[in-house]
Amino acid sequence: MAKLDLSPKESMSELRSGILNKRRQVAYVVDDDVSVCRALKLLLEQHGFRVEAFTRAREFLDFKHLKAPSCLVLDVRMPGMGGLALQSAMTDRQLNIPIIFITSFGTISVSVQAMKAGAIDFIPKPFTEKNLLNAIEVAIIQSKDLNKKQAAIDRINGDINTLSPRELEVFRFVAQGMLNKQIASKRGTSIQTIKIHRGRVMLKMHAKTLTELIHFANKVGIAPIKD
Repeated sequence: MAKLDLSPKESMSELRSGILNKRRQVAYVVDDDVSVCRALKLLLEQHGFRVEAFTRAREFLDFKHLKAPSCLVLDVRMPGMGGLALQSAMTDRQLNIPIIFITSFGTISVSVQAMKAGAIDFIPKPFTEKNLLNAIEVAIIQSKDLNKKQAAIDRINGDINTLSPRELEVFRFVAQGMLNKQIASKRGTSIQTIKIHRGRVMLKMHAKTLTELIHFANKVGIAPIKD
C-alpha cells in the first residue's frame, strides 16, 4: 500500500483554486492492487483531477482515452501485462500519455529501461503525496505540449486532405525544394500551370511563405516523390 503524506495540508482556498485549474485534466491509474487504486483515485480527485482507475493493463488499453491533458500512474509488476509491456504497447499504438511508474519491486535496470522509453518518473513505494503530485505536474505539462503538437499535425493533415491529387503532387515536389520550372519539366506541363497549382496549395495549406509550407511538409512527414 502506497504511503500518502498528507501534511502540510493546503488551505481550502488553495485547494479550490487547484481544482478549478485541473478540472479538464485526467489522471489514469493502473495498479493490480485495488486498495492502491482506490487511495490514488480519492487523492487525485480531491486535487481536482478526473481519475480513471484500472486493475489490469488491458482494460486501460481498451479504454477510449479522453482528449485532454493527462498522465498515467502505472505499477511496474502486475499479472499478465506488466507496466513496461504496457509502456511498449502504448508506444506501438502512438498513445502519447506521459507515464509515472510506481513500484515496490523496482531495480536500477528496470528504472533505467522505463526512463529511456520516456517515462516521466520512477517512484518507489511507499511514496509521499508531494512526490507523486510533483511528478504528475511535470507529466501534465508534457501532455499539454504533446497535445498542442498533435493538434498542429491534425490541422496540417486536414488541410492536406483538401488538396486535389495534382495539388498534392506539386506540394510534394515543392517540399523537395524543386523550383516551378523543374516541376513543370518533370511533369511535362507549363510553368504557368505549376504556378497556379502551387498558389492553390499555398492557399489551402494556409501557408504564408514557402518556408512555412516546407515546414508543414516536414512536420507531417510528406514523402518525396521518387523518380
